[in-house]
Parts: sequence; structure tokens; C-alpha cells
Amino acid sequence: MEHITFRPMTQADADAVAALEAQCFAMPWSREDFWRETRNELAEYIVGEIDGQVVAYAGAWVSFDQAEVMHVAVASELRGQGVGTLLFGALIESVKRRGAKSITLEVRPSNVAAIKLYESFGLRSVGRRKGYYLDNGEDALIMWNTKL
Repeated sequence: MEHITFRPMTQADADAVAALEAQCFAMPWSREDFWRETRNELAEYIVGEIDGQVVAYAGAWVSFDQAEVMHVAVASELRGQGVGTLLFGALIESVKRRGAKSITLEVRPSNVAAIKLYESFGLRSVGRRKGYYLDNGEDALIMWNTKL
């Protein structure tokens, strides 16, 4: 894998992030959604770049001492190469700098690779949200790590 660097997401990244979002998710956020996130005081988003091109991004909302992960995405051609691990680690460091002591997220039970990634960072499944995903009615696993 080529050298990847992480930095805060800016408004200028909205097009690239939205394009990657559309590649990765059945119900993608729009360019405008990501542009707004750069102005959201609760939001903490980072992008991963290789040779100046956005190839990954992750974001969370940080409120008081809790972070709720909103997005984690890696370009399909880079999956399975450790980019997700580096990205999620960088996101955790970023939210910890903002005072987060716990982190939570929802994930599809069918997304085994993501679940393994989150478990490697100490998140554990604590429940389900029935029919959470509107595109196919799949449940969501609720995962938490309360000891960042």
C-alpha cells in the first residue's frame, strides 16, 4: 500500500467524500450533507489521502465525553490492506483530543469485516436496533467502547 496521510476534512473535500460515500453505501449522504458537517461544532471528520486523493474518511459527533461514529469508509480497491484500521485509529485519537471517553456506533450484522475492525478497538455489541436500515430492513448492531 502506498503512504496514506490523515487530516481534518474541509469544505473543499465535500465532492470527493460524497463520491466515495456513493461508492460505499446503499443510502449515501450528499455533497451538501458533508459540506454542512464541516460547519457542525459537534462533528469531527478526517480524510485519508494517497498522493493528494481522498481514499478514505471517517467522522463522529462528539458531545460531552461521548463520540458517536457517523461514517467510516475506505475506497473499495484499498479494502483488506489495513487502511480501515489506520483510519479508525486516527478517528479515535481525534475524538479523544476533543474529550471523548467512550465511543458508539451502529453497524449491519452482515458487515463482518467492519464488526471485526470495531472489536479490535474494544467495541462490543450491546444490543440491536430492529429494522434500522431503510434500504433493506436489516437490523443494526449497537456497539460501544466505554473506556477509550
